[in-house]
Amino acid sequence: MLVTDLDGTLLGGETDERLSFYSWLRRERQRVLHVFCTGRSLNSIKGLLREQRPMGLQAPHLVISDVGCTVACGTSLQPLPEMLVPIEALWRGKRRKLAPLLKDVPGLSPQPVSTDRRLGYTYQPERFDPALIPRLERHGVDCLLSGERYFDVLPAGVNKGSTLRLLLEWIGIDDGRVVTAGDSLNDLAMFETGLAGIMVANAEAALRSLLPRLPRTYGARAQGCAGIVEGLHHFGFGHLFD
Repeated sequence: MLVTDLDGTLLGGETDERLSFYSWLRRERQRVLHVFCTGRSLNSIKGLLREQRPMGLQAPHLVISDVGCTVACGTSLQPLPEMLVPIEALWRGKRRKLAPLLKDVPGLSPQPVSTDRRLGYTYQPERFDPALIPRLERHGVDCLLSGERYFDVLPAGVNKGSTLRLLLEWIGIDDGRVVTAGDSLNDLAMFETGLAGIMVANAEAALRSLLPRLPRTYGARAQGCAGIVEGLHHFGFGHLFD
């Protein structure tokens, strides 16, 4: 199973590198279970697949979206209810409690998020006051800053890593056959699962600084798709490219 972030990771790198990697994914579809693991919403992913069709990027087998708050079929993009029940239980009632705290916050702008299981914003680092975060987290949520631009409010304990773990348990796949790849702070939770991880060379600086404490994460020298290929060779999956 190959679990990839999108922006900066699967969508990163030179055009020829991306074309080559997407072609490989198509050829190996019966051997490589591909999972998108992204902060994007399902609506955004639908548009992305349409935009990337000329590049040859096909739908994955499965999708973890909304920074871990949604799991869906990759081809239909229909949510998988059995995976969402525990996440929805953790989120129930949170939006109403948080609304007064998030109203008219300087430096914070709502994103159009198509789910009832998280809140998404863009933020301006020079205007946003991080003292808001502990006030929000007292209500049973986690707050995540990433890319020096994105601010997500998630059910406590829910992230890309926790949802990936639930998905692996549901599928019944062995840890040793899973590789993750990412470039953003919202990918840190994936790398903290202890699964094999590839941090591509263009990862944001705040994430790169954490590489020494992630023993199962490989710091690639190449960016985007080329970094994923480099990492797969590092973890002993180079035979898949023969």
